[in-house]
Formats: sequence, structure tokens, C-alpha cells
Amino acid sequence: MPSLIIVGTQFGDEGKGKIVDYLAETASAVVRFQGGNNAGHTVKVGQRTYKFHLLPSGIVKKKKCFLSPGVVIDPVVLLQELKALKGAGKNVVIDPRCTVIMPYHVELDILFEKHKGKKKIGTTNKGIGPAYGDKVSRQGIRIEDLLDKKMLAEKLNILYPIRKKMIEDLFGGKMKYSNNKLLNDYLKLGGLLKPMVKDTSFELSELLKKKKLVIFEGAQGTFLDNSFGTYPYVTSSHTLASNAFTGSGVTCIKNTKVIGVAKAYTTRVGEGNFVSEIKGELGDYIRKVGHEFGTTTGRPRRIGWLDLVLLRTSKRLNGLDEIALTKLDTLSGLKEIKICIAYKIGNKKVSEVPAFTKDLMNAEPVYKTMKGFTLNGKEKTFGQLPEEAKAFVKFIEKELKIKISMIGTGPERGQLITKK
Repeated sequence: MPSLIIVGTQFGDEGKGKIVDYLAETASAVVRFQGGNNAGHTVKVGQRTYKFHLLPSGIVKKKKCFLSPGVVIDPVVLLQELKALKGAGKNVVIDPRCTVIMPYHVELDILFEKHKGKKKIGTTNKGIGPAYGDKVSRQGIRIEDLLDKKMLAEKLNILYPIRKKMIEDLFGGKMKYSNNKLLNDYLKLGGLLKPMVKDTSFELSELLKKKKLVIFEGAQGTFLDNSFGTYPYVTSSHTLASNAFTGSGVTCIKNTKVIGVAKAYTTRVGEGNFVSEIKGELGDYIRKVGHEFGTTTGRPRRIGWLDLVLLRTSKRLNGLDEIALTKLDTLSGLKEIKICIAYKIGNKKVSEVPAFTKDLMNAEPVYKTMKGFTLNGKEKTFGQLPEEAKAFVKFIEKELKIKISMIGTGPERGQLITKK
């Protein structure tokens, strides 16, 4: 049975949680391999809506859920999520090598953004960037340190005065914790997490040896990747499908299927280039109908038409095998729908996202206009969709030369058409 990698093809918030929830039915495990609690995955089951920031979406179906070394963890947030799910801890495995988001990371995140003024990135202010910064500069505190008083004390004795100086002397902020309070509080948090801490790389490898279905769940989207996204308006980790292996510590898996999740339109949170952005009343209307407000931050998302330039490039970067198209219902009722099929940069038309930031900043969208459609919310098969909706889906498939295997027609778990 092939393993699955589920990635966002746009700027995040594509609806990966719903797709993972659907596919997790026959899975043995679901793995988060990057990001932190800056991610927001929403799953609606009946009258209950689950909103996750760290836990993989498979937790709703009581699957084994792994937080691998590529993830940065705020223990306070993780324990709050576990408490809300009552008993879910027995299904969670946390790698000891995960980097811990400390309170000073959150404070530095906020202060960095304030210092940049109009040039701010638009981060979630959750401390993700500073935590990853400490990780790559070899100054990170890891989950394993929270289980060992001597190790944690040694690290804090080095890091605490440096971070205090940065916060207070450089930025004029205030360090809210004493060194001793941090030590005691985080040792207590470590004690609560200890039963869940195991070598996720080893456990996943054993599952894969037995040919069990493992789903690797990405956070954010392709164009928030730290290398290939719209830098510097990106996240602090690698969001591409290939990082599923590096982030979780397993070898490249044969027969792995990569499913890219794309909204039927495009959204973006925070600053950065957005070629197909819709402003004004129409953008406000789509935002309202699609409930486009950040799961993690509550911020209103920027709205744009579906951008095939992004999806074409995402297909190449991730090696997509198929696409799950979500939130088709949000476009229901519009008289006409636009699709960005290319960018115009000066006198040139390009079909993929340019590598040079300056080119992307000067890009203008080239649109194809299609007839709108109206859904009734009861469509169960592709054949039951209005002809105009089918034409919309088929046009995307033809342009991208890829199969659309799932179509989301509403927020409920059952409102998902599987297309052969």
C-alpha cells in the first residue's frame, strides 16, 4: 500500500485537514513533519468543528499521530489541544529531537515584527521563526531537554542572559520570566509530555516495513516554503513534499503518492506577492461566504482567483500525482469566474512562477473567464455537478495535465466528491 504525502499547493489554508481526515480512515498513522502552531487545520464532523494547530488531523479518527523532529513545539499549546480532546494523548508520539518554542521566542517574534514596521512579514507571532533560528544556529532547546533538569539548566544558563539582553537592551521590551521560573515551568511541562516521547523515526520506519499506510501531513503551503516560496514572506521551514522524509527521519519511500490540495480560488494570510488578488466588494463577498479567517490568528485572509501559475510550479516542485480541489461551493452563485492562466512580465508571458523576486513583483495576471455555476449542496458524484462546474474542473485538469481526484463541495466531512 503506497504511503501518502499531503501538501498545500498555494499559500496554505487549502483545506488539507479535511482531506487528511477523509484519507485517514484506512491509515495506521498520520505524521506532521514541519511547522509549528502557526498551522491551522480545521475538520468539521456533524455539529462539532475541530481546530488543530500542532496535532495532525488524523487524531479525530483516533489514529496514531506523530510529531517528528522537523516540527517546533510549544508545549503549552500542545497540552491545551490534548486536553480538549480528552484521552488523545495515548495516540500521540513526540520525538525527543523536536525544538521547543520558548516564551522568549514569542516575545522576539512580536518585537522583530514591530521593529520592521511597514516591512513586516505578517507572522503569526507564535515564535516559530525565532525557534527555527535557534535550531539552525545550534542554540535550540529540545523536547529531550525538558526531561532532564541538568541539561535544561545548562542550556538556559547560556541562552537566558543572551535572550534577555536582546529583548530588553536591543528592542526595549521586557523579559517576563526569570531563568529559574523558565526552568521549573518547563520541567513540569516535560513531565506531562514524557509518556508520549519516543523515537518517531524508528517507529515510523517499523510501520513502513510492515507496509502500513502512513499519511504525511504538511503544514502551510508550497509558496510559503523557506527556499521556494515568496521570500521573505514565507514560513521558517520547508513545506515541500520532499521534506516529509527529512523532517520525519524516514528514507524515501517507494510507491509514495503525493496529493496536492488546492482551493478553487486562492487565499493568503499576511504580506507578500499575490498576483491574482481580488480587492473590493467581490473579495469581501468571497471572504464572507468562504469563512476566510485564519484558524490560528483569526485574521481575514486576502482573496484571489485560482492561479494556475502557482499550481503548475507546485506540481513540479512537489512531484504531484493528483490534486484535491476544495471549497468549490464558495464560488457557487457567481455569474463568472476567472482563472489566472499565465503572468505577464514586461513583454513576456510566463507559465511558471519566476525565480527572481523582482519579476514576481512586476507580474500581472492573464485571465481566462468562465461561466459561473450554482451548487445545491447535495452533489455526491462528479456527474451531478452543473455542467459549468464540470467545465471548470476539466479546464484545470487539462491545463495542468493532472487528475483532480477529490472535490470539496461544503464544510461537512461527507461533502467530498471522489472522482475516478
